[in-house]
Amino acid sequence: MAEKTIMDMFAEIGKQFNLPKIDYDALLETHRKNVEAMQASTLALSQDGRALLALQQDILTDVTRQSRELIAEFKPQGSPQEVAAKQAELARRAFDAVVKNTKDIAELVQKSGAGASTTIMNRIRESIAEARAAIDGKTT
Repeated sequence: MAEKTIMDMFAEIGKQFNLPKIDYDALLETHRKNVEAMQASTLALSQDGRALLALQQDILTDVTRQSRELIAEFKPQGSPQEVAAKQAELARRAFDAVVKNTKDIAELVQKSGAGASTTIMNRIRESIAEARAAIDGKTT
């Protein structure tokens, strides 16, 4: 007579206590899919992080170039009112650039977070359904 495995002993205990049957292969497959979803989410965040870094570098390069141009263009001549108007125009252009750059970064960050969290949330829903089916002994 062959010796009983640990799984055989658990099966006997389950029968004695009338526990539901569990499809362990289905649970392992669910776990594998969960790990894959985490990997996909992490990859998406990593790629979006690189895109964010590239965008920030582009912005810094552009701001540096624009600053040099503005400084070169700025020649405070004329009346105090004309100088003040030129300074106000420079400030407005700088403010507009900051607003645009901030908006671009915010959109990229939002997209990045939304994509990664959607992957995880979808997998959680699927995982719960798969776990229920495995415990009920049904396959999905």
